[in-house]
Formats: sequence, structure tokens, C-alpha cells
Amino acid sequence: MNTGKQQKPVLTGQRFKTRKRDEKEKFEPTIFRDTIVVGLNEAGEDLDALAKFLDVTGSRLDYRRYADTLFDILIAGSMLAPGGTRIDEGDKTKVTAYCVFTTEESHSALRLYAQVFHKLIRRYKYLEKAFEEEIKKLLLFLKAFSESEQTKLAMLSGILLANGTVAPPILSSLFSDNVVKEGISASFAVKLFKAWIAEKDANSVTSALRKANLDKRLLELFPANKQNVEHFTKYFTDAGLKELSDFLRVQQTLGTRKELQKELQERLSQDCPIKEMVVYVKEEMKRSSLQEQAVIGLLWTCLMNAVEWNKKDELVTEQALKHLKHNAPLLAEFTTQGQSEMVLLLKVQEYCYDNIQFMKSFSKIVMLFYKADVLSEESILRWYKDGHAMVATKGKSVFLEQMKKFVEWLQNAEEESESEGEED
Repeated sequence: MNTGKQQKPVLTGQRFKTRKRDEKEKFEPTIFRDTIVVGLNEAGEDLDALAKFLDVTGSRLDYRRYADTLFDILIAGSMLAPGGTRIDEGDKTKVTAYCVFTTEESHSALRLYAQVFHKLIRRYKYLEKAFEEEIKKLLLFLKAFSESEQTKLAMLSGILLANGTVAPPILSSLFSDNVVKEGISASFAVKLFKAWIAEKDANSVTSALRKANLDKRLLELFPANKQNVEHFTKYFTDAGLKELSDFLRVQQTLGTRKELQKELQERLSQDCPIKEMVVYVKEEMKRSSLQEQAVIGLLWTCLMNAVEWNKKDELVTEQALKHLKHNAPLLAEFTTQGQSEMVLLLKVQEYCYDNIQFMKSFSKIVMLFYKADVLSEESILRWYKDGHAMVATKGKSVFLEQMKKFVEWLQNAEEESESEGEED
């Protein structure tokens, strides 16, 4: 009896039929190119015919697979090699004379092309991301394009951004070293922003830049040795974009103030000597062109944030006066102007109103600042007469009542001083 295992039969010469959908379609960008070029040449300058051709052709050609080729041809007239050089530039059968780069250098002409792209992407939604990637790529290739081609691409991009066809993050390509160091980025950005503003308005530009966190990177459009507010302001103002110059100044000031506040909080927590604090703040004011009025408001906020206040009304005033008396010399250094004193008074008023346990502390804080030469008699009297009208009347009646006796004393002292002067 044979107890060995029987060998399994082996099938030889078996053929398996491959399903059509499992076969990998051959990548043929040149065949796709030829079809698009013929269509563009037939449409010529008739952009309505071009839009219709792209709409119909998308149903039988694989736009998803050949998106790069499609957009290269629509913008540059031919397929592009890495770096932006034209492929087959010398062969007229493989390039088209009808594209963005060959159209008229005007806002109206480029707006018509922007509409072609808008219609195409609305029809084939999956092209949206590919189109943004195309624009980002072309911005990296700017050196390969002529000045006129750069201008047309800038204007087209500005119109597309204004109408929401592409999103602001495409601008990140402009911060690449290879276009920044040649001075191309700044020149391109000026043309782009002008087209954007012409299509919409300056507010839409600044709002979009802020949302995309690009507002903090605008200086990077220039080489490292020119990345300063003064150069940016002059360059953009001379180019007719004062709105963006002003916007950058405001953003830089806000950023500087945040950094300054953070540093001040840190130094206060470490009980840094007042003399050192004064030197540091004055250096920052000079470096960042900060006004005294902005600094005094920051100092007040930092000083009040540096303490964990007692919850009891009767104890918090004593605690606050001790803290503020110690730091009065710091505040006095930055109230050398009447406007700065008024800012501080209004900040104290606002703080005491917003923090209920300080409601009874207002007059005592003002008196302390008067004795410590932080606030002058003139500023206190001015506040009493009309200063509270400069902002929302927070606690107006309560604080005026608190200050009544002290103000009367100041006025009497002023009258006595004047009468003594007359006698002399």
C-alpha cells in the first residue's frame, strides 16, 4: 500500500485574460499636447471658442492626468521643462501662438483669460488644486520668462486671487531665494497687487494676506540686506501702492508691540531693575519707531498683569498702590508728553472700570501718580473737564465724583499760585 503523499497536479500553459480596466494606460503627454495645441490654434483669439473647446474636450481627454501639460500650454504656449524652458519651442506644430504670454499686456485682456480658467475649473472641479500648483510652479520659474511675460503672469495672478480662483498661499513661491535675490519677487508682487486692487480693492488684499499669515512675510520679497520697513515703504509707495506700505507699517508695529509686551512681562516677573527696563524700552522705541503714547499703554498693561490681585476691595487698593509706587519711576520716563499722560489716565480709568475690585482705587492711583511726577496737574484737570469724552464713558460719573475733592484742591492751589505771582 502506497502511503506517500500524492503530488498535486501542476497546471501548465494556463493563460489569464487581463481585464481592460486593470491595464495601466500609457502616459502620453505629447499626444495630449498636440490635441490641445490644435484646439487653441483653431480658436485663435476667440476666447469664447477656446472656453467651449476646453469644456467639450475635457469629456474625452484626461485633464486630471495631464493637468501640468494643459496649463503649461494655456499660459506659456508650450510644454515647459523644469526651470521654465520651453519644450519644442522651434516646432510650430507643437506650440501655439494663442496663450496668456502672447496676449495683450492689459488688465482687460488678462481678465478675459482669467475667465477662461475660472470656467474650466468650475466645470472640472478636480483641476482646482492642480491649477494652484501650476501657478506656484510658474512663480518659481520667473527667471526663465521675459519681463513682459512676467508682467502678464503677475496681472493674471492678481485677477485670479481677487476673484478667488486661486488662494493666497500660491504667493509662497515668491519667497524663494532664486527669484528674491534677482529682485524679481518685489517687482512681480507690485504688478500682482496692482491688478488685485484694480479688480477689487486694497482691503481685500490686506485681509487675504492676514488670513493666509503672509502679512508677516512681506519683507521677505526683498534680499536680506533690504529687508527693512523703510526700504519696503519707499519701494511700494513709489510704485503707487501706499496702502500696502501703510499696512506693513501697522503690522510691523503690532508685531513689535506684542514682542515688547512679552519681553516686559518676562523682565517684570524677574524683578529686573527699573534702570535696565528704561534703557531696554528706549532702545526698542528707537529701533522700531514706536511712539511714547503706545509704550505707556503697554507699560500700564504689563504692570497690572504682573500681579495676582487680592479679591477683597479693601486690600486690593493698598496692594496696587504699593506696586505702582515702586514702578512709578518707570512710568515717569514715558510720560514726558501731555498726550502720553492722557493715554495713561484713560488706561487707568478703563482698567478700574473693567475690574470691579478697583472701582474705588481710581482717585488714589491718580493722586499717587501726581505725587510721583508721572501725571501733571494740567493733564488731570484736562481729563476732568473733557478727557473722559475721548473714549467710551466708562465709569464717568463714579470717577468724576471720586476726583472732585482732589481736582478742587488742584484748582485752588493753581489760583493761589496765580495770585502770588500777581503780587510779586
